[in-house]
This record gives sequence, structure tokens and C-alpha cells, in this order.
Amino acid sequence: FHLEKGQIYGLLGPNGAGKSTTMKLLTGGLFPTEGAITIAGHDLLLEPEAAKRCVGYLPERPPLYGGMTPREYLTFLAEVKGVPKGRRRSEANRVMERTHITHMGDRLIRNLSKGYAQRVGIAQALLGEPQLLVLDEPMVGLDPTQIIEIRNLVKELGQTHTVLFSSHILAEVSTICSRILILSNGKLIADGAAEELRAMAQGQDVLQATVVCPLERAQSLFDGIEGVDRVEISQTEMGQCRVLLYYAPGTEIQNAVLTRLYEADCKIVEMGTRSMSLEDVFLSLLSQNEGEPHGQKGA
Repeated sequence: FHLEKGQIYGLLGPNGAGKSTTMKLLTGGLFPTEGAITIAGHDLLLEPEAAKRCVGYLPERPPLYGGMTPREYLTFLAEVKGVPKGRRRSEANRVMERTHITHMGDRLIRNLSKGYAQRVGIAQALLGEPQLLVLDEPMVGLDPTQIIEIRNLVKELGQTHTVLFSSHILAEVSTICSRILILSNGKLIADGAAEELRAMAQGQDVLQATVVCPLERAQSLFDGIEGVDRVEISQTEMGQCRVLLYYAPGTEIQNAVLTRLYEADCKIVEMGTRSMSLEDVFLSLLSQNEGEPHGQKGA
């Protein structure tokens, strides 16, 4: 895949699809067995130091030193990253200001909240002004307020950096990202904006209905409707049937559905259409690419 400058990319996939492996390859933590990785014009295998200078990395578990303050920690890592001695303290101050943790700069990291500790992790990724930020599950373990704060921070960073982050929270990806990459079994199965992925998935729109009908009867009631790609039926706590019909864009299926329900004497509680959510698209694309069982590691 190719990452464009100034875009925020979300990396999605089930457990074992290869998300963390891909990020470790991009940051030089793993050696690729085949293929090529070029970052800002530098081949990662031929020019590793030049390529790595262009990347800032936040692992899923940031290597924070609890006995240091954020200011000490960031100044130390500025030295590790090769920032000239006279600029290390100012560089630490710059990234603290950028991640809005200056007022926490002299507290011990072990005493920070999970949200502020995560900000320290993002701050170390910003040291040296890398062009590409690679963030592995930056929202994991945060409470709702902290998630909103980190989400806004990632959006802000996307204005000046190319950002690639992985997440299991599909709503966060759809809110933050300009483009989405989906991995399955170590292979890239989709790459595009959310609307482009909806077009790739089987059926772009969904007809949703709740009907009073025995489940066994409902399962055969919607077979063979022209334009319908997939039908999902479940039973509600009230004993009613919740029906989701996925159909191709521009197809008219409402009349056919109403006719079937009328002929079967099934009462309609509610019915309406909606666009496919990112969750719908994600599951649809994965189902189209099922082959080897999930769980293999690769990228």
C-alpha cells in the first residue's frame, strides 16, 4: 500500500490479521522476508537510519519509565534519537506543548493517568519531527473522555504529519481517518475512503425491518428477492424478527419486500433504509475474502 502525505490512515483487521506485524516492519522492529519498504524516499533495508528518522512509533504498550518525569524521559529519548545536545530540552518542551502535557512535565510518569501517560507515549513518537507517525492501538484502555481527547489529538497531528494507526474501535476509525486499510490473513483486502469501501462491499444500502413472524418462516420468506445480496435475520427479546437485507445501490426492493410480507400476513412493526455502517462493510469484506482461518501472523 501507499501512504500519501498529510492523510490519516486506519489499519483494520481481526486478531492475527497482521496489523502489529505490519507496524513493526514499517518501524524496523522486524525484518521482512520479502517485499520492499520505502519511507520518504529511503529504502528501509538499504538506508535504515535515514528511513527510521522519518518515522515516529507508538507501540501498543509504550515503553514509559515510571521513575522519570515526562520532561526527563523526553529529553533522554531526544538524545537516543540523535537530537543535537543544545536542542534536546527545547525539543522535549515542543512535543509536550504539542500533546498538551506541559503542565504535567515535572510529575512522575507512574503517577499520571492512563490518558496522560498515552500522551507521553505520543510525545516521544513526535521527537525529531518525523514525517510518518505509526500508532498501534492509541485508544486502547482509555475511558470515554480520554478517547475523545486522544482522538482530537490524532486529528490535530494529521494536519502536519502522515498518520497510520490501528484500532479495534471501528467508530473511531470512521471518525478520524481519511482512508482505511483492511487486512485479512496477512493480505491487504481493501484500501480506500469509507465511501469507496462501501462500494466494494456486497450491497451498499441496507433495508432494516422488524416484523411479527415466526423465525423459521422468516428465514425462507426473503429468499430470491432480486437485487438482495445478503439477508440477516435475528429474533428480538419481544419475539419479533429483525431483518437486514443488503442490496446493490440503485436497486428497488421495498415493493417486493412489502408484497412478501403482505402475502405472508406478517405485521410490520417498523421498516426503513440506511447506508451500510463501517461495521457492515468490514464484516462484508472479510466474508468475501474468507479462506485461511484467521490467527496467522503476517503482513
